[in-house]
Amino acid sequence: MAITEQVGTAVRAIADQQAEKAILTRWRLWTMAASAGIVIANINYAQPLLADMARSFLVSAEKIGWVAMLTQTGFASGMLLVAPFGDATDRRRMLTAICVLGAAALLGVAMAPSFVVIAVAGFAVGVGSIAAPLLMAFAAYLARPEEQGRAVGAIMGGLLIGILLARTLSGYVGQQLGWRAMYWIASVPMLLLAIVLRLLLPRTQPRARLRYRQLMVSLGELIVDQPVLRDTALTGAMLFGAFHAFWTTLVFRLESPPYHYGSQAAGLFGLVGVTSALAASVAGHWADRRDARELLRFMILISLVAYVLLWLFSSYLWGIIVAVILLDAGVQGGSTCNHARYYRALPEAQNRAATIYLVSFFFGGSAGTALGAHAWQHFGYTGVCFTGMALVAIAGIKSLLPLAPARVREVADKSTAQTLE
Repeated sequence: MAITEQVGTAVRAIADQQAEKAILTRWRLWTMAASAGIVIANINYAQPLLADMARSFLVSAEKIGWVAMLTQTGFASGMLLVAPFGDATDRRRMLTAICVLGAAALLGVAMAPSFVVIAVAGFAVGVGSIAAPLLMAFAAYLARPEEQGRAVGAIMGGLLIGILLARTLSGYVGQQLGWRAMYWIASVPMLLLAIVLRLLLPRTQPRARLRYRQLMVSLGELIVDQPVLRDTALTGAMLFGAFHAFWTTLVFRLESPPYHYGSQAAGLFGLVGVTSALAASVAGHWADRRDARELLRFMILISLVAYVLLWLFSSYLWGIIVAVILLDAGVQGGSTCNHARYYRALPEAQNRAATIYLVSFFFGGSAGTALGAHAWQHFGYTGVCFTGMALVAIAGIKSLLPLAPARVREVADKSTAQTLE
């Protein structure tokens, strides 16, 4: 009788979980989208504040650029090493813990007494920001199959708004209250999110057969076997590197002649970049109807034109504004094309492919941050422009090269392969 009761309890628990899994209410979805925007903003607050940080710690523009670079590196490292645990543990518990970590990291930046401390805390901010893509995966998990596209689209909208408004908000707060205030303020919503997500989201059962080592090995196999994934990872990394080379150094350019602007003005350029959200939407629509790689080349060309404009006309405010619009549109549209390409090429491994792409994407962003800061320090804004052009050119050359045929790897244990996905 005891065994029968245990079996019945287990069956009811599974049924309740499946019923709850299928419920993604509009309130829950939009709360998750807003949460993703709040979280992803954390890795973008620093860019308009770098000049103020450099003065606080008496370091060069090149050195303070390491704070932004390490934040991006922390995000990429977290995606690679921490995010896979989402398939092996309760997702709600994991998201709650990451939000608490993010809040602690933000407080660490706010109280940092030295450059070394703020660099380490910046890395931790990046790791704590992986809650944003994890929320996207959770929304897709909770949605019914016919609603997954809508769910992912809503979270992507939240991410784009968070990225765009973070620079504007931090620029304003930094100008009025100082750069440390921004991080004190940002820690509060992260703590609130830990509570809200704990109450709002359902528990999930871990996939018991999933082994972390097997998952990591399969990531390497996908990189070796899939040329489309390698192509999208490299072009995405180069475009995002060019993107961050610009945004990391913008505040220094605006502080120099002929502008003499502060962090608030640099942050306002985030509002100019709102066109990138439209570009991502249009690119996604076109990618479903045309060759996504051909459209990617067009987006790369737009990004290259943006840097040419910066090189020739950065002494004119209109030149920077037009370049911001083109660069944001090119990078965001190009990333959307890349997402469409690897999703289409790897329908049976979309989760792992997204992990590989995002890790490469943000490592590219961290490299672009470091290269941009180095170029500004040693070669001025002309050096920044040529650095960005070089990164975009690498993406363009890769997009023009023919793709190698995909390798077909025999899977000895099909149940393991299904578990990994």
